Amino acid sequence: MIFPLAGLLIGAILGALRAKMRGGTTFDLLQWGAVFAMGFGLIGLFILVFIERAAI
Repeated sequence: MIFPLAGLLIGAILGALRAKMRGGTTFDLLQWGAVFAMGFGLIGLFILVFIERAAI
């Protein structure tokens, strides 16, 4: 259950850092953070499903 949540958090942080390194505004930080959070959250969800299926 923790993998999607961790993916969301890590993705949001990495997205915001990437936008900040590129000199983005506040809205850029929010947008990149949201997009990366969704992507990493989805990856975390797939990892969770894989682990749950492998355990049965």
